[in-house]
Amino acid sequence: MKLIIQIPCYNEAGTLGDVIRDLPKSVDGIDTIEYLVIDDGSTDGTAEKARQLGAHHVLSLGTNHGLARAFLRGIRHAVELGADVVVNTDGDNQYSGADIGNLVQPILKNQADMVIGCRQIVEHPEFTAIKKAMQLAGSWVLRRLARVSVADATSGFRAYSRETCLKLNLHTSFSHCTETLIQAGHLGLRIGSAPVRVNAKTRPSRLFRSIPQYVFKQGTTMITMYVLYRPGEVFFVAGSAWLAMALALGLRFIYLIFILKQNLIGRTHLASLSVMSVCAMTGFLLWALGIIGELIMFHRRLAEENLYLVREEKARAGRSRP
Repeated sequence: MKLIIQIPCYNEAGTLGDVIRDLPKSVDGIDTIEYLVIDDGSTDGTAEKARQLGAHHVLSLGTNHGLARAFLRGIRHAVELGADVVVNTDGDNQYSGADIGNLVQPILKNQADMVIGCRQIVEHPEFTAIKKAMQLAGSWVLRRLARVSVADATSGFRAYSRETCLKLNLHTSFSHCTETLIQAGHLGLRIGSAPVRVNAKTRPSRLFRSIPQYVFKQGTTMITMYVLYRPGEVFFVAGSAWLAMALALGLRFIYLIFILKQNLIGRTHLASLSVMSVCAMTGFLLWALGIIGELIMFHRRLAEENLYLVREEKARAGRSRP
């Protein structure tokens, strides 16, 4: 059983040493542990530092692709290297490497396909009250969208089985945390969690410059992924709202014309009929988009299954090489 711990890095030469020194040298149920550093276009010598620190593998992307893309390239490469389990941790030494053993156990026991390292958000000494509230609210929303039960949905400290790594696809470049969780729920993967500790903060986040920007990016990602994976539900609800407005205007027209008989005094209410027609057409158009979206999603599932088979074959070929 082989575990590869991957560390996506962008200019993390200053903290990478602490990260690698904190990683476990042995884990119960694991025969081999290797470290993979993904250099996402760093300009501070992160790749050279990783080699000096004894990282088994260094994957240089050349230019900065963003955390999500670096993560995806990492798990693809880890599977090609023969990983049975992949753990993702941050290059800023946010998470305690000593907790990796607990993180991988549900996968080794075949109890989960993905395990989220859950921080103790309420007790976290460096989180302000506003940040705690936002983290809890964001996790709550994400749990509803992904339809999974995880306390810390935005944690990037995660373990993945080999099969999960082969199945995951990413469409955004901001962060893999939100998208992979929604996708895992959509695919019916088993999601587990394990409590993890965090280290003292070493630097401000490079993913976002301000809280409003973070909220906007996370919100945009959540909405995009929900529409992508549940188009029928989204467009049916939206279309039904427009059709409800059309129905209300139609009933109002009937009431005014046939009950109050306002047409007898020169009021035709043609404007109401026009608005009703627009609302009805919009509603039916949204329903049609929902049907088209479901058909596209069906074909995407077939494409993803084919991609999975191709990746499986490529990974198997990589394992068979001497």
